[in-house]
Amino acid sequence: MEAIQLATPVDTTLVLLTVEEAARRLSIGRTLCYSLIRTGELESVPVGRLRRVPVAALDDYAARLRQTHRTAA
Repeated sequence: MEAIQLATPVDTTLVLLTVEEAARRLSIGRTLCYSLIRTGELESVPVGRLRRVPVAALDDYAARLRQTHRTAA
């Protein structure tokens, strides 16, 4: 019987993520991730013709969400 792989392994050595990788780590869809980038809620940087999300930007975004949630409650 084959084992089913439930999650894609996370490479913790990466500094910049593709939008798809960032979305996966945030457990959101790719379209929403692009929307967050477009509105400036999630930081991204150009690398040539590519768009990358710094790993630290995910932590910053999550921290802002937590802060907003605490303030609103």
